[in-house]
Amino acid sequence: MLALYRRHQPPCEHHSRRYRRCSCPIWVQGSLAGQYVRKSLDLRSWDAATDLVHGWESTGKIGEVRKEIPTVGEAVDRYLKDCQTRLKPPSVKKYRTLLKNHLLPFCEKRGIRQLAQLTVSFFRDFRASWTFAPVTQAKSLEQLRAFVRFCAADEWIKGNPAAAVKAPLPSHTPTLPFSESEIKKLLDACKKWRGNGSKTSALILLMRHSGLRISDAVTLKRTGLVNGRVFLHQAKTGTPVYVPVPSTVAATLKKLDSKGDYFFWSGNGAVKSAIEDCRRAFSATAALAGVQNAHFHRLRDSFAVSLLQNGVSLEEVSMLLGHASIRVTERHYAPWVKARQDRLEAAVKRAWASP
Repeated sequence: MLALYRRHQPPCEHHSRRYRRCSCPIWVQGSLAGQYVRKSLDLRSWDAATDLVHGWESTGKIGEVRKEIPTVGEAVDRYLKDCQTRLKPPSVKKYRTLLKNHLLPFCEKRGIRQLAQLTVSFFRDFRASWTFAPVTQAKSLEQLRAFVRFCAADEWIKGNPAAAVKAPLPSHTPTLPFSESEIKKLLDACKKWRGNGSKTSALILLMRHSGLRISDAVTLKRTGLVNGRVFLHQAKTGTPVYVPVPSTVAATLKKLDSKGDYFFWSGNGAVKSAIEDCRRAFSATAALAGVQNAHFHRLRDSFAVSLLQNGVSLEEVSMLLGHASIRVTERHYAPWVKARQDRLEAAVKRAWASP
């Protein structure tokens, strides 16, 4: 183990090795891979001396440093740049939030700058600092492992210490769609609401009958509605989706008094601001209607569940929702698959006749 200390010289009035706030020369003492060292580093910057010694430790040899190994912060920047070339903006944002807003501040708090310092114990402590829900923790751990794999591929770090960290067991609760009576209450409340009720009503109908995410619904272009069908690329997955909607929904959208290329967005400003405006309007109408726990994703759930209960296969629903994998659809909507439920009920009834 190598230890750094300042060798105080006149006119410095300090004598303790533990005191670091002066500008006296920095020395190193200890052993590494069986080799003993006690010498001056010809440095006065504590950060520079720490980086130098960590470089020795990463190579396992005194005096030898891998000059190409970046710091943790530099590695994060390189990884995010790589993500931007291959991932969709929403996914890049999630990686940036985890690495920039959580990992780097945690490293700074622990005084960690080198990738070689990222050990299994460090990642376990980092996971313990999270206050996310279990499902979010499991996803964040996957993202963290992907970052460390990126570093290991360039031989900046040995192996993937994050892979040894266990994820919490998430509990997936079945999704709860709106009932038809709740949707009717929401639409009736739009007529009584003092805001732009026609816009909110049209958004509710669109999401209920197309299964679009709120971001895709808000950014739906007028050219995306052709002959009663909605066509777009899902922003999250890039999957092309072609969904027919009832004639009443198409007519409601066309009646909207909106200018520009979009039904629900002016095209100016950030899309996020437009989405938040729609969320506030939806919350206000839900409160007026007396519908509890109302959020936009339940409209998407209502679309998916209605299809499954009418015998549409899970594979087809997955395609309509624009999911990247059928496993995502199955995790959220498996309890609502009518064909599967019918088979289970038939199996139970056959068991009744058995002696």
